[in-house]
Amino acid sequence: MSLPEIVKKDEWLSPYADVIKHRITNAKEKEKELLGSNFKSLYDFANGHNYFGCQIEKNSIIFREWIPNAKEVFLFGELSNWEKSDKYKFSNIANGIFELKLEMDKISHGDLYKLHVNWEGGSGERIPAWATRVVQDEKTKIFSAQFWNPKNKYQWQHKQQINNGAPMIYEAHIGMAGEDEKVSTFREFKDMVLPRIVKLGYNTIQFMAIQEHPYYGSFGYHVSSFFAASSRFGTPEELKELIDEAHKNGLRVIMDIVHSHAVKNELEGLGNYDGTRYQFFHDGPKGVHPAWDSYCFNYSKNEVLHFLLSNVKFWLEEYNFDGFRFDGVTSMLYQDHGLGKDFVSYDNYFDNNQDEDAISYLMLANKLMHQINPKCLSIAEEMSGYPGLAYSETDGGIGFDYRLAMGIPDFWIKNLKDKTDDEWDMGNIFHELTSKRAEEKTISYTESHDQALVGDKTIAFRLMDKEMYHYMKVEDSNLIIDRGIALHKMIRLLTCTTAGGGYLNFMGNEFGHPEWIDFPRVGNNWSHKYAARQWSLVDREDLKYKYLNVFDTSMIHLMSRKNLAEVFPCNVQNINNADKVICFSRSDLLFIFNFHPSKSYADYGIPVSEGKYKYIMGTDELPFGGFGRVDESQSFYSLIIDGTDKEHQIKVYIPSRTAIILEKQAIPKVYHKIKKQK
Repeated sequence: MSLPEIVKKDEWLSPYADVIKHRITNAKEKEKELLGSNFKSLYDFANGHNYFGCQIEKNSIIFREWIPNAKEVFLFGELSNWEKSDKYKFSNIANGIFELKLEMDKISHGDLYKLHVNWEGGSGERIPAWATRVVQDEKTKIFSAQFWNPKNKYQWQHKQQINNGAPMIYEAHIGMAGEDEKVSTFREFKDMVLPRIVKLGYNTIQFMAIQEHPYYGSFGYHVSSFFAASSRFGTPEELKELIDEAHKNGLRVIMDIVHSHAVKNELEGLGNYDGTRYQFFHDGPKGVHPAWDSYCFNYSKNEVLHFLLSNVKFWLEEYNFDGFRFDGVTSMLYQDHGLGKDFVSYDNYFDNNQDEDAISYLMLANKLMHQINPKCLSIAEEMSGYPGLAYSETDGGIGFDYRLAMGIPDFWIKNLKDKTDDEWDMGNIFHELTSKRAEEKTISYTESHDQALVGDKTIAFRLMDKEMYHYMKVEDSNLIIDRGIALHKMIRLLTCTTAGGGYLNFMGNEFGHPEWIDFPRVGNNWSHKYAARQWSLVDREDLKYKYLNVFDTSMIHLMSRKNLAEVFPCNVQNINNADKVICFSRSDLLFIFNFHPSKSYADYGIPVSEGKYKYIMGTDELPFGGFGRVDESQSFYSLIIDGTDKEHQIKVYIPSRTAIILEKQAIPKVYHKIKKQK
């Protein structure tokens, strides 16, 4: 094999070229092994959801499950009055696959059912691993599979959004998207939240907690039923209706997919499914995630790969999702899950601590996704900085389209917690926001749901804290609130406009949502008070939240209009730490930030290319909650810097804690005539 492309682009990877080539070979060999002589592609192979689970074939209903350690398997539920009967006993047809055929009239739409599995030395109730509908009894809290066969199948009305620019992502959780203290629904989101997202200008929605999970407070990351959309939010048709409506409005819809681990639960999950730990997961300590209290998949088993790859295809084709954000990729990549480790050297990515089977799986999953939809969005949640994560698998990468810039939120938190405003280092800030591997695209963000959870704080809450409860009225005057609103806008604008591929925001943070997220639990007496969004705050004309919302809308619309996140590079025009000024250009825009807490600058010289620059937006505008200190009608003609022949600058007024955006204009002919006369 020739030298992988990623090594050609990064000479520091040269010592590890053989390992990278080996990983490419591993994935190819695994794909060849999976396909055998029966399948032409991964697309043909990943069809387990069309064979296993509950299938309607002609005039029969067929249940199939892979339960290799089972001795006997029975279907029981409402069709059998919840009694085990030989009438509903499965046949072991081959290779641990059990099958039961029923006449159509034996089970009705909405009926509940489970499996009863007997194995050597034990037995247990199980929910089918391939179940596509799972519901929880409100009184007993017990989960059951549900036969789902509505008379009117959902008919898709709108085409998927396959390519509408750099992803501007609105991260959302269906259940906590409403204002009432309850679990919100797909339809409520469609009717009340989706229009807000459209108006804000985001072009992609990322849904959390779609896969069924027994504990609501897990945020959807302890999955039990991988093929079932969580019924606590509504029906499969209602989820499809929501996705369809998003597509109608030009939005892509992606979901968090959890293939990094699974909940330990046995009655409603895959734990001890056939009486063994090792059916889906590694046996022994390797199969338990020490930090998450969950089970870790064994990616070396072909049956597990079939299950997971089919799961990828299922969500893309059954629900028309436009892609995924893969959760917990760091945990998958490393045998020690990357816990408590600083990745300070390339050696850390090639030191035999990697799970080579997981790496092969991720490469195959990304290949499959793009076979299904070449424009599919594939995003990795990964913390170690693994080189090539968002790079083609054929060229030595893993094949994701984007990686999350997970260090940026931590960086902003560190500045806000540990430094006074005058200690912020402008060069360090710009470096942290723009440092990325040249061949990889990243999704930048100031905060996601992680920063809003109990035990942490959103940027708004860090900046303004308890003052938000008392001084957010439009007529209120408070220095803490003034500072908070100014920096909230500047931090988000700088992060967004330096993004190297896309941008993400968690719902409500665009308007500085106060307080934290706390899901119902024993410690809060199962309250939904903090598992909701206070939309009424931003809707009130007498509160300052509206200012941040209007600013975010303008920022996102500008990013999308210019497709700015995919325009490279960001050119430094001026970074002055003493003045607390950052200035850079991107495309035809010039961004000027003055982070100084008290100093405003008149006639501040900014090096530019020759031309005319017009003001188009700034954080100090009155509709954004600013003080209106900048003349928004201004234009600036560049002047030759004294003592030079060709270097130009413009001189601008930059108020303290303010950012302004200028757009380079075509120079009028009269300007050239005047210049020539001079």
